[in-house]
Amino acid sequence: MIAYTVYKNEESLQWVTFVHGAGGSSSIWFMQLREFQKHFNVLLLDLRGHGDSNSQLKKAFKQNYTFKSIANDVLEVLDYLKIKTSHFVGISLGTIVIRQLAEMHPKRVDSMIMGGAILKMNFRSQILMRLGNVFKYVLPYLVLYKFFAFVIMPNKNHKQSRLLFINEAKKLYQKEFIRWFKLTAEINPILKWFRQQELNIPTFYVMGEEDYMFLPSVRKVVQSHYKSSTLFVIEKCGHVVNVEQYTLFNQQVIAFIHNS
Repeated sequence: MIAYTVYKNEESLQWVTFVHGAGGSSSIWFMQLREFQKHFNVLLLDLRGHGDSNSQLKKAFKQNYTFKSIANDVLEVLDYLKIKTSHFVGISLGTIVIRQLAEMHPKRVDSMIMGGAILKMNFRSQILMRLGNVFKYVLPYLVLYKFFAFVIMPNKNHKQSRLLFINEAKKLYQKEFIRWFKLTAEINPILKWFRQQELNIPTFYVMGEEDYMFLPSVRKVVQSHYKSSTLFVIEKCGHVVNVEQYTLFNQQVIAFIHNS
């Protein structure tokens, strides 16, 4: 089972589960923990190979890395803790894991909060993936990760988020990075399906206006998924909205959960 941490709120019956992105860990939610604890029961997860879950690396090497299997990792923790339903908050690649879980078990998902959501790989991101596939066995993974982080978060005000994710990625292993990177082979058909199919689950997209790679596709999806989805764009903010503008992120997400 992947590593997890529980923070109980005896006055609430609602759960909020946080799902980080590739190369991160549950520690990226440090700006959310205090505020969300005041309102909800909180579950933090370290996805396989990340954070405190990297001790299970040998076991993970024997498993196939697919978005379904990673979503099942999350479900295993929910079942173990007897959490019937939860709100899910994700960032970056974590939003894909949440959507995959919702596809498989929609009744377990009270709502989906998608920060820095990835719904389509644009031309720039497609080039990044191809470069990564060419060099993933040649260059140290941290070199590639730093390059990706700079392309996705290029501005000065993105520096804190960029450094946070790079420091978290240092805890990975080369083989682990490659296994996660291979997930990009299945990402396009999955994202196409997600864009086409609207789930009957309240969905709140929180995006930075400077998230040039991913915001345009999210705008289009929200327009077509208008029955269930809403979008909040944070000004002067990049990809990692929960770090760059954590106060506004917390306010908006907590209000959304209370009203969903």
